[in-house]
Amino acid sequence: MLIMEKLDCRGCLEGEMRAACLENGLKKFRANQVFNWVNARGVHHWDEMKNIGKQDSERLDRVFFIQPLTVLKAQRSADGTRKFLFRLADGESIETVLMDYDHLTSRDRHTLCVSTQVGCPVGCPFCATGMDGFRRNLTAGEITGQVLEISRLLQQEDPKFTVTNIVFMGMGEPFLNYDAVMKAIRILNSENGQNIGMRRMTISTSGVAPKIIQLAQDNPQVGLAVSLHSVRNEVRDTLVPINRRYPLQELLEACRYYSDQTNRRVTFEFALHQQNVSKEEAEKLVVLLKGMLAHVNLIPINPVIGSDVQKAGKERLTMFKRVLEAGKIPVSIREEKGLDIDAACGQLRQRLECEEYASLKQS
Repeated sequence: MLIMEKLDCRGCLEGEMRAACLENGLKKFRANQVFNWVNARGVHHWDEMKNIGKQDSERLDRVFFIQPLTVLKAQRSADGTRKFLFRLADGESIETVLMDYDHLTSRDRHTLCVSTQVGCPVGCPFCATGMDGFRRNLTAGEITGQVLEISRLLQQEDPKFTVTNIVFMGMGEPFLNYDAVMKAIRILNSENGQNIGMRRMTISTSGVAPKIIQLAQDNPQVGLAVSLHSVRNEVRDTLVPINRRYPLQELLEACRYYSDQTNRRVTFEFALHQQNVSKEEAEKLVVLLKGMLAHVNLIPINPVIGSDVQKAGKERLTMFKRVLEAGKIPVSIREEKGLDIDAACGQLRQRLECEEYASLKQS
């Protein structure tokens, strides 16, 4: 009995692919071959699979589909950061950013920041993605597809290129698309695919407390980053509106549960701007995180079209960092990358949509 609805190759676990192949009269080893061609080599078409005959290719095409992402725009910063705007099959667009940190380690580290939603429902006022509203969740195949397309493109320049680290920090709130994100992680972790270690993948959340607890139970190897941005509920309600549903106390309890269960530190992202870069804020942050397995990542905010949130000066950033260091809280200032290519989340998509709108008005 044939499966009538085709399955997305890029969104299939290896076991799902084997089951579908067997159900449709294909050998199990064919599924292993297809999974490798799709998820390790990033092929776009059946005829790229050199060890699969025409007859089996036709049968596979009746069961599965491969849906590549289309590159709408690619930018490269002076610092080497690359940003890609991808068009999806339904015409929506998402962003993916590749950051290289060759000078920080003994081996090349290529970190890919991937999107998990088209737009974002959280609505943080300093985020271009949130300002544009929410369209839909990405499928597991669209999430893994970002990794596969970047690998395919970059291997044309350097055949040895591999994505070594993934951060789910692009467009969208990953924990509001939990099942697809967790499935994508399992696919990307497969030894027959990208083979990216679980501990080299990190999920960033604006503070969906129940899913932090679920992550600790489902996959304790995956890293956790939390967009904190303020230590006061009344301020965070505005900066990170999901705080109204999961306020600081509930969020911090979930984070402590995660670190207790996994023995891994939580990275707290703190976007500094003129409204929150005070000594008092830093001192309260020390009290809030005292005794917790945590690290604070201070982020200089990138300017965003249409936002009133203003970037904090370097001196204020340094002051904030020194207060945390004095309180024995591990802290770093995130290296600014891609300022010359709209590298902050949602900026390239926002700019392109503004240009398209302006073009329509003129025509």
